[in-house]
Amino acid sequence: MGISVAQLPELLAWLQRLGFDGVNVTHPCKQAIIPLLDETGQDAIDIHAVNTVVFQDGRAIGHNTDASGFIRALREHIQDAELGRIVLLGAGGAGSAIAHALLSAGAQHLTVVDVNAARRIDLSRQLQARFGADRVEESDDPSGALRGASGLVHATPTGMKEHPGLPLPARCVRPDLWVADIVYFPIETELIRLARSRGCQVMDGGGMAVYQAVAAFEYFTGRVADAQRMSRHFESMTLGSRQSD
Repeated sequence: MGISVAQLPELLAWLQRLGFDGVNVTHPCKQAIIPLLDETGQDAIDIHAVNTVVFQDGRAIGHNTDASGFIRALREHIQDAELGRIVLLGAGGAGSAIAHALLSAGAQHLTVVDVNAARRIDLSRQLQARFGADRVEESDDPSGALRGASGLVHATPTGMKEHPGLPLPARCVRPDLWVADIVYFPIETELIRLARSRGCQVMDGGGMAVYQAVAAFEYFTGRVADAQRMSRHFESMTLGSRQSD
């Protein structure tokens, strides 16, 4: 539609005027939207990112359901995922949510990798302040970071239809890693395809997409969502891309 981040204030105002109960927020607006909100839930404050906005009594209230959505999906799709040493590619809004989720779930050590030095250092410092300096480090070298790692989580735009390719050298993907991707268009990214071919346990981006939506639905409606029905519906919508890949 040609709408940029600069139009967020106007867009947010029109959504309220048109009577929406709420809206989901995605890349690249998860952090840019925060100053425009009237209130922010503790989850979004801790993570420094908002992916769900609820309009209530004339106020715009921000929440984050990415963190809970990611962990719920991981536990369902890779039930025995080893949370020893994990490498996170991407320090943006989604990456921040996943980092908090993993460390809150008991990950022993997390390495944040991002080509943007300021962003990865900032996120690492936030995480160290909350979870301890010994549990978090940052790096610009995915190959080095993955030595001895048990899991890899990809949270950058690489792999989307507009940004095809692998987010790291192919040699880094070992059979003993579990690999999770948050990209879901296409559902079968080059990373997921490569990881499957090498025998890794994998979780594609559909898992997090569904379970963040489950929690968002409950914020919007005040009703308990049927997660399994939502998951089946998502799979039916992506069936074509799964088969073609």
